[in-house]
Amino acid sequence: MAIIKINKQNFYHNLNQIALKTGSVDKIAIVLKDNAYGHGLEYMAKLASEFGIKHAVVRKISEAEQITSFFDTILVLGDTITQHDKYFFAINSLDDISRAQKGAKVELKVDTGMHRNGIALDELEEALRSIKEQGLDLVGVMTHFRSADELSSELFWQQKRFEGVKKHVKNAGFTNVRFHSCNSAAILRMKHFNEDLVRVGIGAYGYDELPLPFDEVLLKPVLALYAKKIATRVLKKGERVGYGGDFTAPKEMTVSTYDLGYGDGWRRGDSTRPFITAENLPILGRVSMDFITLESDKEEVCVMNDAQNAAKQFGTISYEVTTALSAAIAKEVN
Repeated sequence: MAIIKINKQNFYHNLNQIALKTGSVDKIAIVLKDNAYGHGLEYMAKLASEFGIKHAVVRKISEAEQITSFFDTILVLGDTITQHDKYFFAINSLDDISRAQKGAKVELKVDTGMHRNGIALDELEEALRSIKEQGLDLVGVMTHFRSADELSSELFWQQKRFEGVKKHVKNAGFTNVRFHSCNSAAILRMKHFNEDLVRVGIGAYGYDELPLPFDEVLLKPVLALYAKKIATRVLKKGERVGYGGDFTAPKEMTVSTYDLGYGDGWRRGDSTRPFITAENLPILGRVSMDFITLESDKEEVCVMNDAQNAAKQFGTISYEVTTALSAAIAKEVN
């Protein structure tokens, strides 16, 4: 099977860039949901912990259980809310409060404009009252920005609304509550940071999706995808490759199949506009479930070492390219 190589130094470089923005490593919560954006949940949890990060964010309890030993707190974004010393659970609706186990540590998500998850602003008073009545431990209040990566003022509009939320929570008598709103795009865009935590996902893995007018923060891709050779053959001029014979050899050429395909989460793409690998080799013909064909006889080739560049070829975003990769792909840390 193909192999994912994780560059530890690049990961640490990115985390250091974020720490320079927050003023402290202690304020970074590494987002490890969905197999750490395809990078490997336990691998990245261990590396983050060794760097000094104490907080993590996951999607489900099953993810949290794999990395409990590495962090002081783990925010679970969407699962049954139960009592646990380290697990903090996001409240995404008023119904979540009524279903939560008494004594659970919860973080109230407030919808300041994203309109995806979280209670509405006019539900805030009811939510805070219900949290007290249910005997829940409110340890955090958060929101999510819908346009932090766009050249608009919407970020500041949502920030202003969240400032109002903070005042309301404090006036309601809640103490020792951590407030956080920034994702990667927001923290990379910020000139000043004054919250308790930042939830860093794609930025930690090496990608800045902000438009060019914003100040550039140098980030380095952490993941590189390699494929190993399966078989080599010499094509004669005019011979065709793979399903449908979409590629016709323009000359005699040596080609090999490599162990990567859409079964591994690599995109099938469009064979009429072939993907160009990191070694400047076009994929010849259609991507199969388990194989690609390249004009090469190397034992191993680097298919991708920058998901943002790969995403541009596919007409998508770096997030989708990395998270689509199968968790079964072998990984090694360099």
